[in-house]
Amino acid sequence: METLFRFSLRLLPVSAAVTCRSIRFPVSRPGPSHLLNRTLYNMPSSSSSPLTTKAGWLFGKKKMDLPEIVAAGDPVLHEKAREVNPDEIGSERIQKIIDDMVKVMRLAPGVGLAAPQIGIPLRIIVLEDTKEYISYAPKEEIMAQERRPFDLLVMVNPVLKENSKKKALFFEGCLSVDGFRAAVERYLEVVVTGLDRQGKRIQVNASGWQARILQHECDHLDGNFYVDKMIPRTFRTVDNLDLPLADGCPKLGPQ
Repeated sequence: METLFRFSLRLLPVSAAVTCRSIRFPVSRPGPSHLLNRTLYNMPSSSSSPLTTKAGWLFGKKKMDLPEIVAAGDPVLHEKAREVNPDEIGSERIQKIIDDMVKVMRLAPGVGLAAPQIGIPLRIIVLEDTKEYISYAPKEEIMAQERRPFDLLVMVNPVLKENSKKKALFFEGCLSVDGFRAAVERYLEVVVTGLDRQGKRIQVNASGWQARILQHECDHLDGNFYVDKMIPRTFRTVDNLDLPLADGCPKLGPQ
């Protein structure tokens, strides 16, 4: 899930001012063959999603051998990801995928990332929201979105259920649809069960902005984007984020 701050781009709740757009997260652009190079994680090329994520870019003077964010249109983002065998969670391959996901999310920077966004069709998500990220948002927005910092959370094979019928409408963004936003209605409270990176069963009861992030990332695991659930006529560029909604659109906030 995307966050915006003044020195780079990838979560703050979207109404935060975006003053730095020169930093762009590179995206993979598959060739005509649409073959995905998964050799970075020793994944079989016969995967159901025949796409590849390239690895490596220069961040300053230090080369980072990390996968790139995959852009919308890549089949790996539009198909249902497969579950991770619990017996394989402790393997070097899965642990490297998780480590790289965390690094990519933080470099973006962002508050959430799903494995398909780096070209890996597995049901793994990572998320984290920090005091620093939140500090760039207006106080009234932080309160409206019920946004609170939380530590790094890694979930394998997550299963999400709403924990309340209450919903809220706010703008969302996504690195795989770079430069755009749309208003999406989400549940205010959810419960998510799954496995942590040690393979232990965990349950997360989330509310407010964390609940939104979890819903956004779990959508990716089923091949869905926020634009698939957006309120019609709210889609816009980051530059036009603060312009008023069209007549007839519901107001932002709790519904």
